[in-house]
Amino acid sequence: MPTITANGISLYYEAHGPESGEPILLIMGLGAQMTRWPLGFIELLTARGHHVVAFDNRDCGLSHRFDEAGPADMPAIYGALLKGEKPNAAYLLADMAADAVGLLDALGIRKAHVVGASMGGMIAQTVAAEHPGRVLSLTSIMSTTGNPAVPPATPEASQRLTGVAPDPKADIEAFLDYGMASAKVIGSPGYPVEPAEQRAQLRADYERAFYPVGVSRQMAAIVASGDRRAALATITAPTIVIHGEDDPLVRKEGGEDTAATIPGATLHLIPGMGHNLPKPLWGPVVDLIGEVTARARIGA
Repeated sequence: MPTITANGISLYYEAHGPESGEPILLIMGLGAQMTRWPLGFIELLTARGHHVVAFDNRDCGLSHRFDEAGPADMPAIYGALLKGEKPNAAYLLADMAADAVGLLDALGIRKAHVVGASMGGMIAQTVAAEHPGRVLSLTSIMSTTGNPAVPPATPEASQRLTGVAPDPKADIEAFLDYGMASAKVIGSPGYPVEPAEQRAQLRADYERAFYPVGVSRQMAAIVASGDRRAALATITAPTIVIHGEDDPLVRKEGGEDTAATIPGATLHLIPGMGHNLPKPLWGPVVDLIGEVTARARIGA
């Protein structure tokens, strides 16, 4: 099992492609294991000569679990923010960004192209803002800035985000049915995933690691980190922002706000894309990543 100590905790990671290639660090989103970066997507990156590293964020997958922190008290966190007080969260996005940098340190990688999806995009943005010397380029996918003026998720998507799934130990099929319904709500209407493939992914996720309490602490980290636009405005790395026009969970305005905030960022809205990365979009997204990595080489 390839685990490594980074930022004082254990992180599970996997590396692909030639070690001599330009590094790409992939950071996944809320409660999503590193296996949500499809192997076929990674292979498109390694085919371009990149050395690709993916890892499980803290409190997810096979990485360190903050059991001692207990479940996040979201009402208390929201209440503290409304009062202008510091929320009592186990950690912030800045700590998760430090994990990513610690992983690069442990692997001997001085600089990397950093790619993040959803919460992973928020972490990637924070790496670029707080550790600029470690970032060759930034790709922020289906993410946002913490700006409270950005429209929230649709009611249906919000319900799926905050809802409680059936206990898989009691009824695995009901658990998978719930996951299928959630995937349909937040997925890409223009690129539907074949049901058997989707169900197999959900089952594989469960069998690899099931740790829902970690999701609450990750959500607390997002909320407690607040509006990050001031930090994002300091980013100097070449940046590309990719967002689905039909994303019901992180609305396209979140991508637009990200691109408007980061100096020199380019925005690419993809019609028919929701809050996932379906196979027909792997190639186009990898092409866009190729554009920003090329910009980084020109500017070096």
